[in-house]
Amino acid sequence: MSPSAATSSADGGDAPERRRRPTGPIASIAALLVVAVIGGSVVFLSGFALGARVSTTPGTPADQAELWAPFWDAYRAITDQFVGEVDERRLVEGAIDGMVTSLDDRWSQYLTAQEYRDSLQGISGRFSGIGAEMQGQPAPGGEPCTPLGPGCRLTVISTVPGAPAEKAGLLPGDAVIAVDGESLDGLTADDATGRIRGQKGTPVTLTIVRGAEPARDLTIVRDYIARPEVQSKVLADGTVGYVKLSGFSDSASKAFAAAVADLAGQGITRYVVDVRGNPGGFVSAARDVASQFVASGPIYFQEDARGDRIAVEAKPGGAATGDAVRVALLIDGNSASASEIVAGALQDTGRATLVGSRSFGKGTIQEWLPLPNDMGGMRLTVLRWLTPDGRWIHDTGVEPDVAVDAGAAAGEASATGDAVLDRALEVVAGSTP
Repeated sequence: MSPSAATSSADGGDAPERRRRPTGPIASIAALLVVAVIGGSVVFLSGFALGARVSTTPGTPADQAELWAPFWDAYRAITDQFVGEVDERRLVEGAIDGMVTSLDDRWSQYLTAQEYRDSLQGISGRFSGIGAEMQGQPAPGGEPCTPLGPGCRLTVISTVPGAPAEKAGLLPGDAVIAVDGESLDGLTADDATGRIRGQKGTPVTLTIVRGAEPARDLTIVRDYIARPEVQSKVLADGTVGYVKLSGFSDSASKAFAAAVADLAGQGITRYVVDVRGNPGGFVSAARDVASQFVASGPIYFQEDARGDRIAVEAKPGGAATGDAVRVALLIDGNSASASEIVAGALQDTGRATLVGSRSFGKGTIQEWLPLPNDMGGMRLTVLRWLTPDGRWIHDTGVEPDVAVDAGAAAGEASATGDAVLDRALEVVAGSTP
């Protein structure tokens, strides 16, 4: 899920290695994402009247009673004295949201129950929506930005072939400024794309700006979207295998492994792997993808809040780990998270030459933590990840070995119509980078 804060795939970041907790369809999806459910949740048992403590607060640690006293005073004042209607569920949601917001971490977020379910569907590779990848950008092709407003528009990056967005005429580069008549100003891209998603068969009206044209409305009927995350073909007269990877769901990593195995079975030893525009997904899927080319050793390191670091090793049995294999990995400014794990692993181990432009720069991993009583959940930053050489690429990105300015090269003669791909084909053919 460009980055989860920035894409309609609701990637939002990556999930660490997982424990299985299968109970029902949503829980089975959550099991793919969550390392451990929250234990010892805060219990709202007792509080304070404004200005005077009326009882103790079970659940509040004794050594933090003074710290929490203002919170309970405020909570009890609202529930006892506010003259309007009080929705206590919304109070609790607001309190959790406030705690997460106070972390000042763009990748951590509180999600209501419906938002949490929608996000899990999106990152699993199948969801109900319009089938468009979107990101906050100051202008088409610009660096990701937040929050949305006049200088940061929700911009269409791509549409899924055959999906409602494509059929309705939504185009890459279109800026979405309102949904169902409500402005998106002040929202994150995640919040905005959450408004665009919805149940299959229901309409959503997007107000879009296309180039210098005046704003206009486009009504799209939502449907189930199965995002095609892997495409492969043979190039250069049958000598190079090309695999495009647009996401990192479990199904994508399996499809990627199958594609590489099929190409290897045809005798292919030259590969171009394209993760341009790939916002990321499961870190376990990133490990599986990189392991197709890296036979052994660390793919990346995980570092927790205490500074403890562990190595995540390559999975054995990759289809293209031989010494004769040459790989070029295509990256750009929208290659993020899991894409960068793969890029860092292949670069540090010498298994691939990176071609294109500097990647996004997201070096953290988020857990998806469901909360009890159908109170939604959190996407919480819990780990840093580092490349096999110990590099933390957060906010700096992964630099390509062969830099290609696709915009500057767009007018040049091209064998494929793609200057970055042209250069990658030269690299794997054995030309000097």
